Amino acid sequence: MGGSASGTARKGRGPVVAACVTLAVCLVLTGGVLFVVDRVSTAMGEWEAPTGAPVEPSDGTIETPPRSEIDGPPDRAEVAGEDEGDADEQAAPDSAATRPDDAWIDQVSDDTGIPRRAVEGYAGAQLVVNADTPSCELSWPTLAGIGFVESQHGTFAGGEIGEDGTTTVDVIGIPLDGTNNTEAIPDTDNGEYDGDTEWDRAVGPMQFIPATWERWGESLEGGEPDPHNIDDASLTAARYLCADQRDLTAADDWEAAVLAYNRSGEYVDDVLAYAHAYADAS
Repeated sequence: MGGSASGTARKGRGPVVAACVTLAVCLVLTGGVLFVVDRVSTAMGEWEAPTGAPVEPSDGTIETPPRSEIDGPPDRAEVAGEDEGDADEQAAPDSAATRPDDAWIDQVSDDTGIPRRAVEGYAGAQLVVNADTPSCELSWPTLAGIGFVESQHGTFAGGEIGEDGTTTVDVIGIPLDGTNNTEAIPDTDNGEYDGDTEWDRAVGPMQFIPATWERWGESLEGGEPDPHNIDDASLTAARYLCADQRDLTAADDWEAAVLAYNRSGEYVDDVLAYAHAYADAS
């Protein structure tokens, strides 16, 4: 489904597989698993704050707060939307409602160190979901936390997010063949999304497995959704997190949502720490 659209958008670049040689390489600074290996909702019990020292990344990314000081989801972060009067005349009539203000994007990018185009994708998804499902209370730092742990905001494979929102180098995970602490997931898409006809691999800046993308994939602009596009991937992740009538300001719902994305307690701790760091910095 997304393969045909993304193939046109990325013609001539060719997929580059971000393969991990050892499990240690797969752990991105915080110990969070880079590649999403499961998307099955898990019922959660009582909230327990993560423990441990703050993460001090060596690559210039933001430092997280001490884990012992985190007792729930970050405070909800608002997004400044584009004024209707400033919207491009060629844009869709409701585009101002789904696009963050340029000055706001610049400021948040400067304050957090998140690439500007990634900020736009995360914040745009919040604007859409807030309008459609206000009870979810999604906040862009949660998407940013996932985006960093999954792919360092689309840069893990050596590329970046282009102006059109598509990664310049495809971020494609290791084979989900049951090794390296992954669940064994035989090919479900005939290699359409991940180029692998034997095993599924997580794809894109938000690292969706093909079967999940096939079910949940949504395009911000309409048309064929592309998992390698930060706008589409962020919106799809937002819809997924908000499923089951979750309120992401509630600790249990927030934790359940992120565990549904990746069933790992360490992953949840890492995403939570980065989400707090980004919310605090902005």
